[in-house]
Amino acid sequence: MGSKYSRVFLVVVLCFGMLLFPLSAGCSKSHKKNYHQNNLIAKAQKNSRNLVLYSAAALVTDQQTGECLVSKQPQAVLPIASITKLMTAVVVLDANMDLEETITIEREDVDTILHSRSRLPVGTDLTRREALLLALMSSDNRCAHALGRTYPGGMRACVKAMNDKARSLGLSETRFEDTAGLSSGNVSSAMDLARLVDHAYRYGLICEFTTCKKASIYSGRRAIEFHNTNRLVQNSRWQIGLSKTGFTDDAGRCLVMQAHVAQRPLLIVLLDSQGKMTRIGDANRIKHWLESKSSSQRMQKG
Repeated sequence: MGSKYSRVFLVVVLCFGMLLFPLSAGCSKSHKKNYHQNNLIAKAQKNSRNLVLYSAAALVTDQQTGECLVSKQPQAVLPIASITKLMTAVVVLDANMDLEETITIEREDVDTILHSRSRLPVGTDLTRREALLLALMSSDNRCAHALGRTYPGGMRACVKAMNDKARSLGLSETRFEDTAGLSSGNVSSAMDLARLVDHAYRYGLICEFTTCKKASIYSGRRAIEFHNTNRLVQNSRWQIGLSKTGFTDDAGRCLVMQAHVAQRPLLIVLLDSQGKMTRIGDANRIKHWLESKSSSQRMQKG
C-alpha cells in the first residue's frame, strides 16, 4: 500500500514539475529582458535618496548615455493631459502638411469635455504653423483639436497615427484618445515620455515652438498675446531645448523637458504634481541636486 502511494506521489510531483517548468522559463526570459532596465532604476533610486520630489512620478536620464539619474515610479501609468500635444505635433509634422495653409477655429474645436477656455474665438483664421505654435507653447486646446481635425483622414486618422507612432517608438504604456490631452484615457509612464521627448527633440520646429517665450496672433484686427505655460523658459539659469506642460484634475500638473543641467543633456519627466508650483519646485530641486553633486565630484577629483 505504501509503495502504491509513493508511486502516485511521484507522478503528481512530475506532472507539477512539467507544468511549472515552461512557466518559469517564460518568466526568466522576461526577467532577463528587463533586468538591466530595472537595475538602472534601482541604482538611480538609491543614489537620489537625499532628493525629495513631490511629483507622483519622476524620471531624469542622461540623453546621451541613457544613464538613469533620478527615478520615482517611472513605470506607473498615469494620465498625461497636454503632454499629448507633443505626439500631436510629431504626427502632424510627419504628415508633411502645408504649414502655411490657413485653418479656421470651428465650433467643434471647442472643448466639451472639460470646458477649458481659449482666447481664440470660433471663426479665427490662422495658419497651421501658428496653430502648432499655440498648441505647443501655450497649450491651446482649440488649436490642438483643429490640427487633428484637419489631418488627412480627420481626427480619427490623426489619433490612430499617434498610437501607431507610439508603438513604433516602443512606448508600450502609452495610449491616446484625442489630440489635446483632454481625455483621461491619454496615458503614459515617465519612462515612455522620456523616450517621446528624446524623439520629439529631433524636430527643430517642436524645439523652437515649445521654448518660445511669447507670440502674438491676430484675430481679425485684434492682436492676442500668448505666453509659454512653462515659466522656466523665462529663467536665464535654465538651458531648455524642449518643454511641454500639462494639467487636468485627473493628471495633476505635469512637465517634460530636455535641458542642459550640470553640463549634461537631460530628459526630465515630472507627472501628477499637486499644487501650481510643485512641478517647478521639483525641477529646480533636481537642478540644484545635480549641480551640487557635480560640483562635489569635481572637488574630489581636484
